[in-house]
Amino acid sequence: MLLGAMSALVTPFKDGRIDTQSYEYLIKRQIRYGMDACVPVGTTGESATLSHAEHKECIEIAVGVCKNTSTKVLAGAGSNNTTEAIELAQFAQKCGADAVLSVVPYYNKPTQEGLYRHYKAIADSIDIPLMLYNVPSRTVVGIEIETAKRLSEIPNIYAIKEASGSMDRVCALANLDSSLKVFSGDDMMNYSILSYGGSGVISVTGNLLPRDIANLCHSAMSGDLSTSFAISKKLYAINRALFVQSNPIPIKAAMYLQGLIKSLEYRLPLCEPSKECVDLLEKTLKDYEVQE
Repeated sequence: MLLGAMSALVTPFKDGRIDTQSYEYLIKRQIRYGMDACVPVGTTGESATLSHAEHKECIEIAVGVCKNTSTKVLAGAGSNNTTEAIELAQFAQKCGADAVLSVVPYYNKPTQEGLYRHYKAIADSIDIPLMLYNVPSRTVVGIEIETAKRLSEIPNIYAIKEASGSMDRVCALANLDSSLKVFSGDDMMNYSILSYGGSGVISVTGNLLPRDIANLCHSAMSGDLSTSFAISKKLYAINRALFVQSNPIPIKAAMYLQGLIKSLEYRLPLCEPSKECVDLLEKTLKDYEVQE
């Protein structure tokens, strides 16, 4: 079971293609600064605009770099097509990922029964753990509390990444009579969710400041809430700055400004940040020490 501090990895591009050298470096940096797992090809990794071949390549690279280390791989394997989601999940298992993260199917607007059947089909197709990913701001439909409880009865569905922005939902999930673990999917809520019994975080800020995110998460999970809260306060300004435009536009810009990626490239329809966004990032980053 994967628990603890994780980063939703950006996917660096160079001349329109995945910059595999930079990608490997970014994953090694996650390992070096104590992250428990990395999460390739999620929302932050621009999974919606990668080809299936590129999606699989990112998972393979992550598994290869993390092999023989203590850092695990939670592979993004979601789709709005259940058959495709199953194929990606099975590929992730075959190449050695430790678990898969599967986003709520977007655009289709399934019913709660449709969501249940979608996730059950994926879980039944693999043996490794599966984490649900609830992010209704992007998918329109969300996983309702009763549906989450139903899904938790499926043996290898072990957790939910909660990115709804609602602490009321987090509290409801935490109070379910189930074994479902709750993970923060919103950097502004990391401390709040952890202090309410959360089992980890999947962070965007962790791409930039993995040591701080690891320390915030580990201190909270060990019961040292005062240390975790102090780190949370320290990260407040950068967490705000990294979400002034759609993720992952600001985080990739910040990483480029800090020299962590060589080229500032996105896949359309995402494009470069506004001048106002860059100005805010430059101003905010002056207050943080970003290690290579």
